[in-house]
Order: sequence, then structure tokens, then C-alpha cells
Amino acid sequence: MRIINKVLGKFELTSSVLLGIALISMGLGLTFRSLVVLGLSQKNLESQVLQIVKNHPQVVIESLQAYQRQQQQAQQKAAEAIRQDLTSNPKSFISDSPMLGAKNKKIILIAFSDFQCPFCGKVQKTLKDFMAANGKEVTFIYKHLPLEHIHSEAMSAALASWAANRQGKFWEFHDALFAHQDKLGEEFYIKTAKCLNLNLQQFNSDRQSNLAKAAILKDVEIAKKLGISSTPYFLINGTDLPGAAPLQDFNQALIQAKQNLAKSAH
Repeated sequence: MRIINKVLGKFELTSSVLLGIALISMGLGLTFRSLVVLGLSQKNLESQVLQIVKNHPQVVIESLQAYQRQQQQAQQKAAEAIRQDLTSNPKSFISDSPMLGAKNKKIILIAFSDFQCPFCGKVQKTLKDFMAANGKEVTFIYKHLPLEHIHSEAMSAALASWAANRQGKFWEFHDALFAHQDKLGEEFYIKTAKCLNLNLQQFNSDRQSNLAKAAILKDVEIAKKLGISSTPYFLINGTDLPGAAPLQDFNQALIQAKQNLAKSAH
């Protein structure tokens, strides 16, 4: 992009033309400067580039495919780095996220969840049963992934739960939100805060703060780097468990996690 700005900065180009120049340059092994030298003046640059794209459609396709592969590889690399960090430095990954269960953090179950997601609500009983049976050896971590584009109350609910966590009542607020997904909204958040004897002034201040929004978006960014875009989504010691999985799937993932720990110990 620096070369584009330096050589073509004085031209008024559409984004599609710039993309065409980039793709053709990659595919044909040309530099942006050479495109100009080849006669692409400001006057006819757009028509010339569009003609090149028309004459070399396969080059454009191959260049796009190469770009997509590069992006996928970069995402996979970033996701692998996060998974390794989860194993080697779980405290850094967990940060200030709400936590239940074992304190030793040897086996970590991470949930990326949305309070308005019906599938997240559906899996709650499974999670409770799983943690009731395995809470002494499994650490359960909650990460926010509000799907704002389809759930209008997802972010507001996440912010409210974050504020409740500031007063030590995250899990109580969490349970109330999932138990009454059809009632999510301002009136319900205030009512729940009162029922939990929260300081309302602090609750409202916290959920409306930049700190709250930053904390939620930090979780969202982690999910993005891991390639997670739907809820619910679980990780058990880095092993993926997508969707509202049945209890047997969680149990099997736990067995695998224990086996992996036993292998690494030898």
C-alpha cells in the first residue's frame, strides 16, 4: 500500500481499480511503478486496468485464492499462538474472566457465549451437570461473545453481567439472564440487580463505562483470533467443542484432556 500511495497518490481511483491493480501486479509479477511506466496515465488508468482484469480473469482468481490462503494461514497461526498460551500461561488468557470450579487450572473449560443466544440457553443444564460432577478438577471460564448483528440485547446483557461481576454476583446474574432470555432488557437488568442487592448506582455506572465495553470487546477479539464466530463455543484445554454439545461430548473431551496431561507428565 505504501507503493500505491507513493506512485498513484495523485490519482483518483476507485477501490475496485486499486484491487485490480494489486491483483494484476501480483499475478503478472509487475510493480505498481511499472504499471504506470507501461502507459497507464491518470487519464486512462482505470480503463486500462479493467481491460487487463478482463483479459486475465484466471490471474485475478488465482491471486484472490493466494490472498485467501495467506489470510487463513495467518489466522491459523494466531489461533495456535493463543492455544499454546492457554496451555503454557493460563492466567494470562483467563485474565479477569469469571471463573468456577478447580483453582489449579490444569483442566480448563472455556465458554464463548451470548446471553440472548437460544443455544447458549439450551446448554446451561448440560454445563451445570458437567461441573457438578467435575468441578473439583475442571476450571470453568466464561468469555463474552455477544452476537450483536442478530441479538439486539446481547451486548447490553453482557455489560450488565460484567457490572454484576464487579460486585461479586456474576454467576447469579448469569443464571438469571439465561433463565429469562425472553425478558432481556433494561427493566429486567435493574430488577435483577435489585434482587441481588447490588448497589444500583455502581451497577449503572459500571455497565455504562468504557472499561466494561473494553472488557467485552477483548473477549470478542480473542474469539475472532481463534476463528470463533458462533455461540456457544467451548474449548477444553485447547480442544474445540462447538455448539450446544451433549453431556457425553463434554465427558469425552475431559477424558482426552486427562490423557494429554498424563502424556505430557512423562
